[in-house]
Amino acid sequence: MDLKVSNGPGLGDERTTSLLLLGFLQSSPHSCFQRELEALGHELSGCLFHDDELQTDGNRSSYFSAAAETDSERQEEAVREVARQLAQIGDRLEGSIRPGMVASLASRFSVGSLSEEDRRQCLADVLEQLMRTCPADMDHEKTRLLLTMLLAKKIADHSPALLRGVFRTTVTFINQNLLASVRNLVRNEMD
Repeated sequence: MDLKVSNGPGLGDERTTSLLLLGFLQSSPHSCFQRELEALGHELSGCLFHDDELQTDGNRSSYFSAAAETDSERQEEAVREVARQLAQIGDRLEGSIRPGMVASLASRFSVGSLSEEDRRQCLADVLEQLMRTCPADMDHEKTRLLLTMLLAKKIADHSPALLRGVFRTTVTFINQNLLASVRNLVRNEMD
């Protein structure tokens, strides 16, 4: 999971963002989507926590060093801690998201013919509405990240069957729009 600034999200960024969102959602033990989240967590664990390379013969590389493994574990723990911290802040902001806004967004996400790009645009539109209601003294990028993850949580709580699609769309949205914020939060937690 390389946190160096690059032109776009890499495999490490995808893993970091997925782990961050998963940890954030797991910090909501009383949500309606726990069964779906548990299944998603098991499904993702195979691809999130293995940093080895697939060889051309289909086998995994076994030269993974102990130092790299320790660094990876330290980084995963930092991501989990950031997720816990954001979830705590999110508990205070959750009331700013109106149920009608969530129901409308969930309804749009449930349309099977809606493209992934259209889903991200729907998410962006609602996010911009929410940003107008936030106090000006809050860190803009951190607030956008937090509200994006809160929207995913609220949609999944409203319609648990949408969890997988909402999760995928949210991870992609974060990687396209808020990756620097994720990298900075994880880097600061590791320092």
